[in-house]
Amino acid sequence: MADLKNVSKFDQVMALSSTTIAFTICFAVWTIFAIIGVQIKQDLGLTETQFSLLIGTPILTGSIIRLTLGIWADQYGGRPILLMVMISSAISTWMLTYADTYNMLLITALGVGIAGGSFVVGISYLSKWYSKERQGTALGIYGMGNIGAAVTKFIAPFVMVAYGWHMVAQIWAVALFVTAIIYWIVTKDEPELLERRKTGAAKKTTKMALEPLKKLQVWRFSVYYFFVFGGFVALALWLPRYYVGAYGMDIKHAGVLAASFSVAGSAFRAIGGWMSDTLGARRVMYITFIVCVICCFILSYPATDYVIHGIKGDIAFSTGMSFIPFTVVVFVLGLFMSFGKAAVYKHIPVYYPENVGSVAGIVGLIGGLGGFFLPLAFGILNDLTNIWTSCFMLLFALVSIALVWMHVSIVMMEKQKHPELRGPKFFPELDVAPTKR
Repeated sequence: MADLKNVSKFDQVMALSSTTIAFTICFAVWTIFAIIGVQIKQDLGLTETQFSLLIGTPILTGSIIRLTLGIWADQYGGRPILLMVMISSAISTWMLTYADTYNMLLITALGVGIAGGSFVVGISYLSKWYSKERQGTALGIYGMGNIGAAVTKFIAPFVMVAYGWHMVAQIWAVALFVTAIIYWIVTKDEPELLERRKTGAAKKTTKMALEPLKKLQVWRFSVYYFFVFGGFVALALWLPRYYVGAYGMDIKHAGVLAASFSVAGSAFRAIGGWMSDTLGARRVMYITFIVCVICCFILSYPATDYVIHGIKGDIAFSTGMSFIPFTVVVFVLGLFMSFGKAAVYKHIPVYYPENVGSVAGIVGLIGGLGGFFLPLAFGILNDLTNIWTSCFMLLFALVSIALVWMHVSIVMMEKQKHPELRGPKFFPELDVAPTKR
């Protein structure tokens, strides 16, 4: 890692703020189908599964390319790679306006998804501007760019109702292109890249960058991120449709309520980074998974009518959540997902400081795939079960698996570190001789 003694505070702030803003706009574009997809579904008469595939397609592209972009960011610097990502996705977003069939929309959506690859590029870029002690907080602030999903949900419905979904695509494309130009003007290359150029050191080969991927720990981090980020993206895309279908809301109100989840899952990520720096990332992960298990269980319970055959006759009652308590619990779920996202990425520069891009890339790839496969699974489950809460049943299963795997892995690591804990339990009271009476 490059010496950061000569890096000014101003340059650090400019790098962090500019990259965070760029990521915010990228994320807003990446989740654009959460809103315009609802109108497209109505216009084309799509099934739930077709709708889920459409909103998930950009997520697929943004996930698959993360590993490649992360390696490139380590090799060539994050700044030019992020510029390339923004320009290409802006062009694809503009091309949406020329797509008039479902297949054409799917193809164009693949290009829109390039915006999602911006995350790992920013992680690689910013981790080289800050010391280990401050990386959690810095990357947590950067991760607040997830709030771009809320930006789309707050603004896009009103633009779409007034001018149509084509105008949403055009405005978002122009915003991303302008952001790309400004970003290139106001930012500098990372200190490590400048030092490498000065010394003439060779850039890291792809083989070297991929070496950490042999470790099971990296894939375990990926499973965590599959839930905290993949689940977040999936719900960010799915909730507008959920509110419309389950509670009969119009798209404007559905978008605003769904945005509360996106805000919770984004705006508090900086706090999650700070907590990871102060309390420890492992402790934050435990808290995250336990709270998420509780929230997903509550949300997964479908509205049900019960009849109890009592002594003096039948006793009937019902269970179900109105949209207000539902929104509150979903907000709490998003809040702790944001803590978890920050905690996962706190681990990476600490364990793999020389391979941040590649490790962040594979973790982000797996997490992003959650954002693709989960909405698709939600739609399929809806078609198969005809139960709206089936999506939260799936999330409950996923977070339970992640929690168990994490705990078992930690216990095994502790036993390896402290072999005296293996074998029978130790009862010190048994070593005390009985008192004679």
